[in-house]
Amino acid sequence: MEAERSFATRTLKVVGFGLLAFAIAILAGGIWSALLVTNLRSSPAVPWSVPAMALLLWLMWSYLGGKGWPRSTSEARRLYLRANRRSGRTYLWAWVAGVLSVVALAGYWIVLFQLVKMPPNALSDVSSYPRVTVALMILMGSLVSPLMEEAAFRGYFQVALEREFRGPVAVGISSVLFALAHGPTQSFLWPKLLFYFLVGVAFGATAYLTNSILPAIPVHVVGLLIFFTLVWPHDAARRLVWASGSDNWFWTHIAQAIVFTVLAVWAFQRLARVSIQDAPAGAKPT
Repeated sequence: MEAERSFATRTLKVVGFGLLAFAIAILAGGIWSALLVTNLRSSPAVPWSVPAMALLLWLMWSYLGGKGWPRSTSEARRLYLRANRRSGRTYLWAWVAGVLSVVALAGYWIVLFQLVKMPPNALSDVSSYPRVTVALMILMGSLVSPLMEEAAFRGYFQVALEREFRGPVAVGISSVLFALAHGPTQSFLWPKLLFYFLVGVAFGATAYLTNSILPAIPVHVVGLLIFFTLVWPHDAARRLVWASGSDNWFWTHIAQAIVFTVLAVWAFQRLARVSIQDAPAGAKPT
């Protein structure tokens, strides 16, 4: 009976943190979307939504990191956010592994788009708005998701998971939830869910190996900027290989995905060794 109660308690705890991760990510994204739409409709020449969202992000990050009321939960919030500083070489190898992963993921996205018919992740037509406004809003959009998604999924949720499961299992579970969180905007199409699962694995592994969400945030930002500007705008022009045949670019992107996956795995192995050498700074929270 005691074992059943313990299992139920652990399950409820994990489910609770999963719902909290959803809430953090959805709240941040919803607020930014509302500010963005209101700004573009009312005064597109003045991108006031950018500093407004920057302030809100700072407040949310500070609270999740332990600031504010109630003081009794400050230490727990700080531990669950897991915004721990790491050594320079840990950051370096985390960034190398992350950038290699982003290049591999870009290859996977393009290949999947040529294998399965899917609606493109195209941005709305912003040609009628001032370029400075559009640039600032894209930049802010590339900050909102990395900060809040890392805090929610690789911070609070994955830290809770790592206290109940082995690291790889925790990374896998957090990555599944991360993919499902993108389901509503991706029509729950399996290639897109698979892509976001792989994204979650890359960032989740980084957080687990470094015991910090900080190293993955710059990579997450750069990755979003790359996809916003170089990958997603071309989705509508991609043709299915089943209909038009494969060309050299299709095989190039397959090679890109495979080669950079191998390089990313190698970099993560180096990161794991560096993190061990940097202990106790890399010790997991209890």
